[in-house]
Amino acid sequence: MIFENTREFATDLDQINDLKNFRDEFLIPMHNDKEATYFLGNSLGLQPKRTNEYIRQVLQQWKDFGVEGFFKGDQPWLKYHQQMIPTLSALVGALPHEVVVMNQLTVNLHLMLVSFYQPNGKRNKILCEAKAFPSDQYVLHTHVKQRGFDPAEVIIEVQPRNGEVVIRKEDILTVIEQHKDELSLVLFGGVNYYTGQVFDMEAITKAAHNVGAKAGFDLAHAVGNIPLQLHNCNVDFACWCSYKYLNSGPGAVGGCFVHERYHQNASLNRFAGWWGNKKETQFLMQKDFQPELSAEGWQLSTPSPVLFAAHKASLDIFEEAGIDNIFKNNHKLNLYLWLLLNEIKKENGEAINILTPTNENERGCQVSLSVKNGKKVFEELSRNGVFADWREPDVIRIAPVALYNTFAEVWQFGRILKSAINTHSS
Repeated sequence: MIFENTREFATDLDQINDLKNFRDEFLIPMHNDKEATYFLGNSLGLQPKRTNEYIRQVLQQWKDFGVEGFFKGDQPWLKYHQQMIPTLSALVGALPHEVVVMNQLTVNLHLMLVSFYQPNGKRNKILCEAKAFPSDQYVLHTHVKQRGFDPAEVIIEVQPRNGEVVIRKEDILTVIEQHKDELSLVLFGGVNYYTGQVFDMEAITKAAHNVGAKAGFDLAHAVGNIPLQLHNCNVDFACWCSYKYLNSGPGAVGGCFVHERYHQNASLNRFAGWWGNKKETQFLMQKDFQPELSAEGWQLSTPSPVLFAAHKASLDIFEEAGIDNIFKNNHKLNLYLWLLLNEIKKENGEAINILTPTNENERGCQVSLSVKNGKKVFEELSRNGVFADWREPDVIRIAPVALYNTFAEVWQFGRILKSAINTHSS
C-alpha cells in the first residue's frame, strides 16, 4: 500500500481497519473535553472497560464464599490462571505448559537467575546489552554479588559502536564468541526500552548455546508488541510484565517462560514456594517440595485473583481481536507513523533524529526520537493532548498500538510534532 500524508487518507484507513471497534473496549484519557492521543502503550497500556467488571466478580466471589472462593463459584481462584494460558502462550510462541503467570518482572528475573545462572570455574560471566533498563542492571549486579562475584568482573555489556545508538547483531554474536570459554548466561532484552530496537532472539540464543551458555530474555517491551516464538527459538527462559502492551494495569502480575526441557530436571536449582508444589500433593502440607512438572513449578506464593482478573480482562480482548491480526495492524500503524516522521526529518534534518532502527525487522510499535530543544517540543505535544514519554537528555518515545490508536491520531500527531519542531528548532 502507498500511504498518503493527508487527513482524508488516514480517516479512510480507519474506516477499513478491521480492529476499529476495539478502541471502544478501552477507557481513553481526556484532554480539554476531548479524547487524548495516548501513545504510551510502551509504558502503561490503557484500561479495558471490562476490567472493572472482572475485578468486581472476584470481589463478589470473596464476599459470597470467603476462602472457599478458591474452590467455588463460576471461576474458582485455584484454577483461575489456567484461563489465561492459551492466549498468553500464543502471544509468546510457547507450549501452554511452558508459561506461568506469577509475581512481577524483577522478582521473576531473580528467580530465573537462581536456576539458569550456574557459574562453574572460569565460566561465570553474564552478557547483557548496554543501557538495559535499570531494573535489569540492578538485578544482575545484586545477584552476582550475593553469589560472591564482582559485577565489574563478570558482567559484560555489549555497546553500540562509537557514534551509533543501536547495537549491531554481528557485534552481539562476536562478543559471545570472544567470551565463549567464560560465558555462563546471555540475558538480553527482547526490545530495548530506550531505542525500541528489536533484538534477534533466535540468533542470540543459538550463539549462546553454541558456546555452552544459557540464553534468557526480558520481554517487558516485547510481549504484545511483536510476534514471539520462544519455544521454536529454543530460548531457555524469559520474563515479562503485563502492564505495558498487555494493558493489565499498574503493578500487574507478570509472567515467565521456561522451556519444557527443564521441567523434569530435578538437579536444577530453584527457590521454592507452596504454590509451585505438585497440585496432587499441595494440600498434604508435606515438608519436601515436589515441583509441578511445568513452568508452574517456579511459582512461590498464593497469587492474587484480583490481579489475575485485570490480566484476563485484557487477554480476552487479544483473543477476540486475534493475535496475528493485532500484530499485522501494529505493523501497518507503525509504517504510517514512519512515513510521517521521515517527511518531517526530510524538512528538519538537523532538528530531529530517529533512534529506532529503520529496518522493519528490528522495530515494533515504539519509535524513539532525539529532538533539538526536545523538552520544549515534548511540552508542546502535551499541551496538544498527546501522551508521549520523555527520557533524558532529549528523547521522546511514542508507541501507537492497533487496539486503541487510530491512523487519524498518527496523522494528527505528525502535524503537531512538525509544528512544535518548527517553533522550537532555533
